[in-house]
Amino acid sequence: MPVPPALKLASKSFYAALNQMLKGNPEPMLEAWSQTPAATTMHPIGGCERGWSKVKAPWAQVASLSTGGKVSLKSARINATKDMAVESGVEVGTAIMAGTTIAINDRVTNVYVRTGRVWKIVHHHTDISPEMVAVLQRLQHGGA
Repeated sequence: MPVPPALKLASKSFYAALNQMLKGNPEPMLEAWSQTPAATTMHPIGGCERGWSKVKAPWAQVASLSTGGKVSLKSARINATKDMAVESGVEVGTAIMAGTTIAINDRVTNVYVRTGRVWKIVHHHTDISPEMVAVLQRLQHGGA
């Protein structure tokens, strides 16, 4: 099945929201996501969240620590059915978290669902980032 324009827009919107989050603004993520119990994430900071109420918390946490950076999706491939799509690729870029610049080069899988004419992300899974985890651990132990 060809990739519908609305699905391409959902992917573009998710990555625009991700880049806003890296500037400290988690709000665009609210619009990009399917805010349902089916939402799930496995972030580069670790963890596995299930359900929108838990999925949204790490985005806000990372946004509160982020002051810049940019991520783009490379080698993207989308396979779609009528109401569901899987996107895979490599996220490439940098993030500045708690003053530390972190290189991003992570494999990613995103799942989108269609409700009516609108596609929303429902699952995001990336490789774990030891550098991001180290920043969070440093902050948990009182480091600046």
